[in-house]
Amino acid sequence: IVGESGSGKSVTSLSIMRLLQEGTSRIEGKIMLGGRNLLALPEHEMRKVRGNDVAMIFQEPMTSLNPLFTIGDQISEALLCHKAMSAAQAKAETIRLLEKVRIPSAASRFDEYPHRFSGGMRQRVMIAMALASKPKLLIADEPTTALDVTIQGQILDLIKMLQDEEGTSVLFITHDMGVVAEVADRTIVMYRGEQVETGDTPDIFHRGKHPYTRALLAAVPVLGSMQKYQRPLRFPVVNVATGESDVQVEVADTVAANDRPILEVKNLTKRFDIHSGLFGRVSGRVHAVENVSFDLHAGETLSLVGESGCGKSTTGRAIMRLIEPDAGSVVVEGRDVLALDKREMREMRKSVQMIFQDPFASLNPRMTIGQAIAEPYLEHKMGTAKQAKDVVADMLRKVGLTPDMVNRYPHEFSGGQRQRICIARALALEPKVIVADESVSALDVSIKAQVINLMLDLQQSLNLAFLFISH
Repeated sequence: IVGESGSGKSVTSLSIMRLLQEGTSRIEGKIMLGGRNLLALPEHEMRKVRGNDVAMIFQEPMTSLNPLFTIGDQISEALLCHKAMSAAQAKAETIRLLEKVRIPSAASRFDEYPHRFSGGMRQRVMIAMALASKPKLLIADEPTTALDVTIQGQILDLIKMLQDEEGTSVLFITHDMGVVAEVADRTIVMYRGEQVETGDTPDIFHRGKHPYTRALLAAVPVLGSMQKYQRPLRFPVVNVATGESDVQVEVADTVAANDRPILEVKNLTKRFDIHSGLFGRVSGRVHAVENVSFDLHAGETLSLVGESGCGKSTTGRAIMRLIEPDAGSVVVEGRDVLALDKREMREMRKSVQMIFQDPFASLNPRMTIGQAIAEPYLEHKMGTAKQAKDVVADMLRKVGLTPDMVNRYPHEFSGGQRQRICIARALALEPKVIVADESVSALDVSIKAQVINLMLDLQQSLNLAFLFISH
């Protein structure tokens, strides 16, 4: 099932699992699984179906894992509930599943909590949990969104292998047309809650009839398509033989050699201690970030790439001092961030903002999205409450949402829409540097293009610097 965020893809899958709130939703029609109508089953029968016959990989791994239980316990629970297994057998099977989804040193990570894993690794834990009881139907709601391309390939191979071994059917919900081309036999295109086109995948790709289908395919970036587009060079290229400049560069696009970068990171290091035993002694260390150095100039975009768990997000958080680095220096506009006190740190955060990887976990569920976007603006005393209302409306328009959504809560939006709300919140302060941690990974191709164009426009108008963390 493909379509943009908010088109009804996830609602369709939640309806099949009967996970929608009964008081606020009404499901009509039939959902037949192996000859049984799931809508007619009593709740105690439905509990036997969930996780056993039908398993689901949810879109946001942090919010669908319980933070109070270790990941080993959470995967074992599915096995103990549905299979006649002892605790020791369940543990051995869980470790095998974790190795299957490429979690490094799986046995030692069995007793760790979800917050100790990166976004991509949490997604792999969710996949292991869904595969545990070898379901007849696997509903995969954006299962590879948070994963880098190498792991994405491995997970798709893993799902295909499971299909071959167990004869599992897969309902794959995604906005990534590349993934659709690789895994899907048949494709349904959804738009604004309706099924606009359905057919064999090759037919949809080559002979798509609906204008929306064609628009979705046209929005997919092709490698090498940007070759003719030359970004402004920072320095003119000088011919050594003649001493003349070979490239004419506009003055506005050059950065003078003595211009100080807006962000300077030198030998940044962050290690996490691993405690074990009765007294919690340090038994090892995870070297998350080791001697990372880079400069970022105003109006420039620097990309930080690598697979999940390689230390990208930790680097971004250490720059913001959301986690304290062990060594190195971070300098923003000539000020040493690591030497700032609490008050100065608040002031600094006005010029350096972060868009987090998991939009649901970074929005307060008790605040409307209007309040969430206005809060930093009002906290930093950048204007009155009336001005904040105008800023919120303007920001929502800029990220492709409408101002009449201000009184809704985060749970009323799709994953992609929540990501756009987080981008609007970060932009409300007009920062000089934005640390964008997988800021467009949850967005469908059409919105992704729209948001990246928005970010490039804002970069040009506000001279923003982006540290773009992505896979």
